Amino acid sequence: MPGAMGVVQRSYSPIDVCSDAAGIAGNLFAFVLFVSPIPTFRRIIRSQSTEQFSGLPYVYALLNCLICLWYGTPIVSPGIILVATVNSVGAIFQFMYITIFIINAEKAKKVKMLGLLLAVFALFGIIVIASMRLFDHPSRKLFVGYLSVASLISMFASPLLIINLVIKTKSVEFMPFYLSLSTFLMSISFFAYGMFKEDPFIYVPNGVGTILGIVQLSLYFYYSTVFGEDSREPLLE
Repeated sequence: MPGAMGVVQRSYSPIDVCSDAAGIAGNLFAFVLFVSPIPTFRRIIRSQSTEQFSGLPYVYALLNCLICLWYGTPIVSPGIILVATVNSVGAIFQFMYITIFIINAEKAKKVKMLGLLLAVFALFGIIVIASMRLFDHPSRKLFVGYLSVASLISMFASPLLIINLVIKTKSVEFMPFYLSLSTFLMSISFFAYGMFKEDPFIYVPNGVGTILGIVQLSLYFYYSTVFGEDSREPLLE
C-alpha cells in the first residue's frame, strides 16, 4: 500500500552518482596533497628545529580550508557536503603542521606563528559571525562563496612561481611529478563536482586549478624529456 510506511524515497539520478564519485575522488586526491609535507615535518621533529623552513604556507592553507569548509556546510550551501569533508580534513592537517612548527621554532618565530594562528581563527570567527548576522541564506552563500573563490584562486596561482623557476632553470627538480599530478587530479575532480552541482563557486576556481595543473604537467614532460630530470624528490624548503 503506497505511503503506508510514511517514507518518501528520494530518487538518485545518474548525475547524483557522477557528482558523488567526482567529489569522493577529489577528497582522495586532496588527501595526497595534505600528507605531502610529512617528510618536511619529520625532518623538523628529528632536528628539533624549523631551520629555514617557512610556516606561512601552512597558515594560509589553514585559512583557505576553514573558509571553504564553512562554504560547504549545510547552513551555507546545502548539498555539497563533500566540500566540507575535504576541507575539514585539510584544516586538521594544517593545524597539526602549524602546531609542530610552533613547538620546534625558535622564540621569535614561535611568537610570530602563534600570533598568525590566532589571527586566522579570529578572522574565520569574524567571517562566520558576519555571514550569520548580516546575510540571509541566499546572500550568505554569495558572501562566503566569493571569499572561497578568491582564496582558492590565489592558492592555485601560487604554483606560478614554481612554473617560472622551472622555465628559468630548465629543470624539473622543483616540480615533483606526483605532487603536480595530484593537484591536477584533485582540481579536475572538484571541477566536475562543481559542474554536476551547478555551483560556480566550486567549478570556477577548480577550473583555474585544472588549467594550471595541465601547464605544470606539460612543462614537466617537456623539460624532463629535453633536459632530463635532476631530481624526483620534492623541494622541502
